[in-house]
Amino acid sequence: MIIRNINLETVCGITSRLPENEKPEIAFAGKSNVGKSSLINALMNRKSYARISATPGKTQTINFYNINGELYLVDLPGYGYAKVSEKEKIQWGRLVERYLHGSSRLKAVFLLIDIRHTPSENDRVMYRWILEQGYEPVIIATKLDKLKRSQVSKQMKVLREGLRLIPGTKLIPFSSVTKQGRDEIWDLVEKEYLEKEEQGKFPEG
Repeated sequence: MIIRNINLETVCGITSRLPENEKPEIAFAGKSNVGKSSLINALMNRKSYARISATPGKTQTINFYNINGELYLVDLPGYGYAKVSEKEKIQWGRLVERYLHGSSRLKAVFLLIDIRHTPSENDRVMYRWILEQGYEPVIIATKLDKLKRSQVSKQMKVLREGLRLIPGTKLIPFSSVTKQGRDEIWDLVEKEYLEKEEQGKFPEG
C-alpha cells in the first residue's frame, strides 16, 4: 500500500466513547515490550509517528490511525507489564473488551509475539481470549532481526506449539529494522480485508 495520508484521529481512554468509524479497522495487540509501535510505524512508513514509550505499560489508550482515508490501524494498549497495578490491568481488559465487542468495523486482530521467546502465559491467554471474541488472530512474530537465519524455523515452531495455534492460522515473521514482513502484512490486509470489504463479503456489524 502507498501511504499518502496519516492522521491519529482518535485516542480512547478508559472512560472514552468509542468512535463510530465508517472505514474498516485492523487492530494490533501484544505485550508492552513486543515492538507494537515499531510495527505500526513501519506499516505507516514513518519513523516515529506512533509513539514508542520508554516506560512499558504506560500507554493505556486505544489509538486510531486513519490511513489514506481508507482504513484504520488500531493500536491496543500493551499487556503483561509487571509494574502495572491489578486495577490498571482490569481497566485495560475492560477497555479492550468493550472495543472488541463494540466495534462494528473491526475486520481483523493481529497479535504480536516476540519470536525469540516461548509465548508467555499472558500471550496464550490473549490468543485464546481473542478467539473467544469471535476473531481468528494473525500472529506477527516480531524482532526477527535478533535471530540468526538458522534459528527462525525452530522459533516459528516454538510459537506455533506454545500458543497452540489452530490449524491454518497465519504466522508472519517481522523485523522493524529490515522491514521484512511489512509487505506481506499489507498484502494480507488489502486482499483479505479491504478487497472483501469492497466486494461486500463482510456482513455489517
